[in-house]
Amino acid sequence: MQSVVTSGDQPSRKERSRPRKLQILGILCGLAAGAWLGAAEAPTKLVTVGLSPLVISLIMVVGVFLARWSVPALILGTSSIGADLRRTPHLIIWALLAGCMWAVANTMTIFAIRDIGLSIAFPLWNSNSLLGIFWGFVFFGELRRAGWRRWAGVLGGATVMCAGAALLAVASSTQAPVAHSLRGVWAALGAGVLWGTMYVPYRKAYLSGMNPLSFVTFFTFGELGMMAALAIGYLGLAPLWHELARARDVLFWLMFGGFIWVIGDVFQQYAAKYSGISRGIPLSNTNQLWGLMWGLFVFGELHGSSTATYMQVIGGSLLMMAGVGAIAFSSASGEEQAQWHEASQREARRYGIASDFVAARMQGMQMAGETKPSRRPLDWILVASATAIFGAFACFARAPQMSLHWLSAAFLIVATLVLLLICGVALWRITRFN
Repeated sequence: MQSVVTSGDQPSRKERSRPRKLQILGILCGLAAGAWLGAAEAPTKLVTVGLSPLVISLIMVVGVFLARWSVPALILGTSSIGADLRRTPHLIIWALLAGCMWAVANTMTIFAIRDIGLSIAFPLWNSNSLLGIFWGFVFFGELRRAGWRRWAGVLGGATVMCAGAALLAVASSTQAPVAHSLRGVWAALGAGVLWGTMYVPYRKAYLSGMNPLSFVTFFTFGELGMMAALAIGYLGLAPLWHELARARDVLFWLMFGGFIWVIGDVFQQYAAKYSGISRGIPLSNTNQLWGLMWGLFVFGELHGSSTATYMQVIGGSLLMMAGVGAIAFSSASGEEQAQWHEASQREARRYGIASDFVAARMQGMQMAGETKPSRRPLDWILVASATAIFGAFACFARAPQMSLHWLSAAFLIVATLVLLLICGVALWRITRFN
C-alpha cells in the first residue's frame, strides 16, 4: 500500500520526481478522456426515430447513473466512497451542484443547436477551456508563478484549440442553422460558462482529498435529478412517458452512450486532479476531434463534400493537435505546484480535514495507517444489477439499419481501448486510483 512520507523523512529521488510523474499522468488522462468522450457520441448516431433531444439526454443520463455507481464499486468498492463521505461530507453539496450545472448546460446546448446550428454553437460552448483557465488561476493558484512560457503554452494552446474546434465544427456540420438567433448565441455561451464553472467543484473536491471515483457517484444524483426535472417540466410527464415507450427498442444505445461517457469522464476527473483544470479541460476537449473521426470515417458524414470542407477538416485537426501539444508541454513548475499545495492546505483548514490526509491524496497516495479499500457483497450486487439492467435493454434493442464502415469502427474502438489500458494501468501503478 502506498503511503505518504512523514515530515521527518528525507525525500528520496523517486519521491522528488513524483510531481512530474503525476503531471504526465494528468495529461495522459486528459487525452484518454477526449477519446472516450468523443466515442460516446457514436451510439447516439444509431438513433434515428425522431426523439426529443431532452429524451435522448435523459436516457443517456440514466446510463450514466448506472455506470457512475457500478464502475467505482468495481474498481475500489463502496467502502472507499463511505470513507470519503465521512471525511469530507461538505463536498456532497458541491458534487450535487456540479451535476445540476451539467444538466442545465447540456439542455442549453440543445436549444443553441436548434436556434443557430451546430457549426456556430460548438465553438461557442468550447470557450469553457478559457473560463476553466481563469477559475483555476483565481481560486486554486494554477499558473501562478508559472513563468511566461507556461502561460503562453496554456493560453496559446487553448486559443489555438478553440480556433481548430471552430473549423472542425463548420466542416462537420450536416445541418444548416435554423435561425441566426441571438437567443441561440447566448444559450451556447451560457453552456460554456456552466461547463467551465462546473470544474470548480471538481478541483475543490480533489484539493480536499476526495477520490475522483467518490466524487462522481454523488455528482450523478444532481445530474439525474436535474435532467429528469427538465425533461418533465419541458415535455410533461405523459408525453415523456409516451416517447420513452415509443423508443423502447433504441434505449439501450443511448444508455450505452452514457456508459461510455462515464469512462471518459472518470479520466477527465483524474486529469483535473493531477494536471489542474487549466490544462485538464482543454485536453479533454479533444473529444470534438475524436467525434469528428467517428462521424467522418465510420458514419461517412462528409462523403461527397467539397475540397474546401476537407481542407477545413485538415486545418482544424492540425490546429487542435498543435494546441494539445502546447498545453501538454506546459506542465506545472515547482513554484506553481507550491501554490496548489497552499490551496489544498487552505481547504483543509477551512473544513477541518487532516492536513497529512490532504497532502497524501494530492500526491496520489494513501495516508500512513489508512485502511486499504476493499470490496464487499454490496459492490458486487451493484455491478450485477447495473449489468442486468443493461442486458435487459439490450435484449429488445433494435439493430441499426444504416451503413457503417466497420473497419474504421474497429480501428477507433481498438484505439480507445488501447488508451483505456495504458491510462488505467498507469493510474493503478502510480496512484492505485487515489
